[in-house]
Amino acid sequence: MSYNTGELSLKDTPRLAIFETFKTKQEELTGEAQRQRAIIVNLATQNNPSQMTRTAIAQKIAQENGTIWKNIYSGIFRDLDEILIPMGIAIEAGRLPLKRGPKALQEKGIPYYHLTQKGLLVSLALDEIIGRERILEKFFAETKNIDKDFQEGIETLLKFVPRFTYSLFKGYVKAYCDGRLDNPLPLDKTRFIETSEEIIRIQKEFLESFINMGKLEKEKTLNFLKSVN
Repeated sequence: MSYNTGELSLKDTPRLAIFETFKTKQEELTGEAQRQRAIIVNLATQNNPSQMTRTAIAQKIAQENGTIWKNIYSGIFRDLDEILIPMGIAIEAGRLPLKRGPKALQEKGIPYYHLTQKGLLVSLALDEIIGRERILEKFFAETKNIDKDFQEGIETLLKFVPRFTYSLFKGYVKAYCDGRLDNPLPLDKTRFIETSEEIIRIQKEFLESFINMGKLEKEKTLNFLKSVN
C-alpha cells in the first residue's frame, strides 16, 4: 500500500474497459479491453460450468489468439475478481469438485461464473457474439417490471433492423462505461433513447423521408445504398 503526503492512496473504483482504445490508435482496442470482452463473450455463450472457470476461459482465449494460457491467466483472474465481479457484471455461480491437487482445494472446488442481468445487458453491445437475439430473449425473460411496450418495440426493431438495434445497445452500454450512467439497470426507455438520441434522430429522419418518397426516388435511394454490406 502506497502513501502520499501522509494520506492513504485509495484504490481506483472498478471500471469496465471494453471500449477503451490506445490514445495513438483510436481504432485499436487495448489489451485490457480485448480481454474483458473475451471473458464476457465466453460467459455469454457457454452453458457448461466446466467451460466457465478461470482456467477454462484463459485456455479458450489463448487458443483463439495462439498464445499460452498461463501467460494470460493472471489477467483473467484480475478482470474477474477486481472488475467484473465487483461491478456486478459476473458472479460466482458455483464450484466444481476436484479429484486432484491439494486437499484443501479439492474440498473447496474450483469456482465457475455466470453473467448477471447487468452482464447480459453489457454483452448485447459486443459485436463478437453470434446469436445475440437469444441473449436478449433471456435478458427480457429474467427482467422484472419492464415496460412491455418498450420490450415489444425493441423486439420489433430487432426483427427488421438488427444492426441498428444492437447499435442502440452499444451506445447505451458505452454511456455506462464512460460514466454517463451510474447503473444501466433498470433498463428504462427514456434513458435508453437519450443515450442514442442522435443516431435515432437520423434513422427517424431517413425512415420518414423514405416513406414519403415517390417510387423513382425510392429506387434511386436503394440503388445508392446497394454498395453498403
